[in-house]
Amino acid sequence: MTLRLRLLLLLVGIVAAGLIISDLVTYNALRSFLTTRVDQQLEQAAFPVGRALLSSSGLGEQVPAAPPTAPVGSSPFVPGDRGSLFHGGDPFGGDRPVPRGLLVTPGTYGQIRSAGGKVEAHLFFSYGGTAPRAPVIPAKLPGSGAPVGTDRFFTTSSSGPGSVSYRVVAKPLSNGSGTIVVAVPLTELESTLRQLLLIELAISVLLLLGLGAVSWIMVRRDLRPLEAMTGTATAIARGDLSQRVAHVSETTEVGQLGVAFNTMVDEIEVAFAQRAASEERLRRFLADASHELRTPLTSILGYAELFDLGVRDRPEDLAHSMRTIKSEATRMGALVDDLLWLAKLDHERPLAHEPVDLSELAHQAAAGIGAAHPDRTVVVVADAPVVVVGDGRRLRQVLDNLLVNAVTHTPVDAAVEIRVGTEDGTAVVTVHDEGPGIDPADAARIFEPFYRSDPSRARSSGGSGLGLAIVATIVDAHQGTVAVVPGEGATFEVRLPVEAIRPGARRDRPVEVGEG
Repeated sequence: MTLRLRLLLLLVGIVAAGLIISDLVTYNALRSFLTTRVDQQLEQAAFPVGRALLSSSGLGEQVPAAPPTAPVGSSPFVPGDRGSLFHGGDPFGGDRPVPRGLLVTPGTYGQIRSAGGKVEAHLFFSYGGTAPRAPVIPAKLPGSGAPVGTDRFFTTSSSGPGSVSYRVVAKPLSNGSGTIVVAVPLTELESTLRQLLLIELAISVLLLLGLGAVSWIMVRRDLRPLEAMTGTATAIARGDLSQRVAHVSETTEVGQLGVAFNTMVDEIEVAFAQRAASEERLRRFLADASHELRTPLTSILGYAELFDLGVRDRPEDLAHSMRTIKSEATRMGALVDDLLWLAKLDHERPLAHEPVDLSELAHQAAAGIGAAHPDRTVVVVADAPVVVVGDGRRLRQVLDNLLVNAVTHTPVDAAVEIRVGTEDGTAVVTVHDEGPGIDPADAARIFEPFYRSDPSRARSSGGSGLGLAIVATIVDAHQGTVAVVPGEGATFEVRLPVEAIRPGARRDRPVEVGEG
């Protein structure tokens, strides 16, 4: 069963239950009201009926020639003497005079019972018409245990086919000699209730049909975005991540679901794009690593083959071959060490947590690069100690790699400056050179492993391309950032938190620009 059908059945069922309850309340309220009106009629008819019955039974005052039924066309009153009808007092006690000309409903039935329950007399007020079947009055009247002098009302019916329901009142006589029983047919009451029931049934059916049609249209319209989501999800499952749910609005729950669905697909598309980019970087990394390792290996193998071709018999050529093999092996060893560094940092190996003076590290790094390149000018600007908590060896490697990157990609006469300071509670280290700067086309990939701006990959153009990748990884491990400040030359800016880093805490490093 579809959701649309379940919602429709639920709505129609709730409304149907409400209509049934409303119809039952209305029906019972009208039945109670009409029954009360009939009881009032019984109270009014009890006096003349009682006088007629008493006069014919001999249990009370005699009424001259009181016939059991009124003739056709006569006035619908119980007959009395010619001067007035039912003169005298109330046969049920009290001082009320019996009303003159009181109407008795056609079809009214009355009987009088003695104190022992014997029916002494009975009559119908049909006024010449066809009298209905007499009601079946039980020998023991309902409510016999009620207090003496209390009127008792109950409902009964006639026997046989075409039975008629009656409303009955039993009124005890004032002298305790018997009981007057008066019954009025409920034909009109039942006819009215049947008409009400038919009207309620017709209105309820029409209302439910109309409500069902309107609800079906509204539910179908409101759930149409779900159908669109189904089609979109199917297309996405087939690999088309560009699909989205169109025409969604946050004003409805279904619309909010559509917005959430589109947001989820956006995140999935970004995740797939990042995964594809990561796989592409991995493939490029493996290709670059293979290329970088193949170059020294090729040299080593070549000079080893020369040894077998007779170089071992020429001392000068043998010495040159051995020096070349050693140099290439050393370069390959350095490359492998850099790869191991990256692997260790990517696996979040524990960092040392100790106070580190960045100003002192800057002076040490400048002294080291000056010893290796005595012809280069390296200036350190650090007016005061700047202490952070971190791994001193790793942070020294950051400065060394940035300085090596600067001297590698700038002319000999280009000065290099290291500046250390604080800004808004953050330690800031900048390494600036007066070289040619960075090509904007290389900016997006500058921190990737093995990336070098020179596509020829010649050794003279720079190192292996792992220096800046190691810098970014170490800074990220210290919850810092590395970026390039636009301007003349190239300026790398490293920001580190002054407070202690949390063990194992890492932050996603945004892609920045720099030199390879």
